[in-house]
Amino acid sequence: MTTLILHHPATLEHRTPDGHPERPDRIRAVEAALAEGALAALPRRQPAAAALDTVALAHPREWIETLLAASPADGLFAVDGDTIMSPGTLEAALRGVGGATEAVDAVVTGTASNAFSAMRPPGHHAERTRAMGFCFFNNAAIAARHAQARHGLDRVAIVDWDVHHGNGTQDILWDDPTVMYCSTHQMPLYPGTGATRERGDHDTIVNAPLRPGDDGESFREAFETAILPRLERFAPDLVIVSAGFDAHRRDPLADLRLEAEDFAWATRALLAVARRHAGGRLVSLLEGGYDLQALGQSVAAHVGVLAEEA
Repeated sequence: MTTLILHHPATLEHRTPDGHPERPDRIRAVEAALAEGALAALPRRQPAAAALDTVALAHPREWIETLLAASPADGLFAVDGDTIMSPGTLEAALRGVGGATEAVDAVVTGTASNAFSAMRPPGHHAERTRAMGFCFFNNAAIAARHAQARHGLDRVAIVDWDVHHGNGTQDILWDDPTVMYCSTHQMPLYPGTGATRERGDHDTIVNAPLRPGDDGESFREAFETAILPRLERFAPDLVIVSAGFDAHRRDPLADLRLEAEDFAWATRALLAVARRHAGGRLVSLLEGGYDLQALGQSVAAHVGVLAEEA
């Protein structure tokens, strides 16, 4: 088996204003990175747009319908100062959910060893009833619930190494004992959540915040002392990665000092957890990353490890 890449050109049709960091060029940088060397030979699949019932695994149906109704026929609509809808946004977001759930299907059924969904907009800031932080639907939370509803998995772990805390994923999973959410992120930073004391109703929320200026050594220590031991005890049936690459030292939106190799190291560590507890099943979903050079290098490092160990 091998690593499956999920991607669709509709992801480029989610438009944002000039100067907005969450822009189509991000995906072009990812596409270029995945076209190099051995990564170019990895199988690709174009995901379908997810059904609204699938989105409703993490978001109330009434709220989904309200967001659909806000979609502009032309021009741009600001959900908030950061979160912008264009005529192509909803298709891109629904195909992003489709990429996440189809990645789960491929990995759980054994047609792929692991999978990477290279889609935008990102998802981890989307709360149950709030689009924010460039995000509309929470791909990771939906993927976890889909793995349980469609495939009967008992326990799913989501590990989020985006530099911004995934407040949306935490919000959705706060009272769910069957899905563990682990995050390492810069704090203080947008959106202001993610303190270590935020642990959820069932102690299945694990936050390991980093300080501005922290580097790969601090990142690895957070994994080794806070995240990996909790994952081992939880023993997930599937590992989902919210793979944001904005903790890279070049990224303009934060102040951590990671290198591409740090993401490769974390990928190896999570694959090891997946092998011990989940039959190797791991799904990765693109989140942030706003310096194009750093994004391309980091995606190549991350997917390179997935492919090497498939």
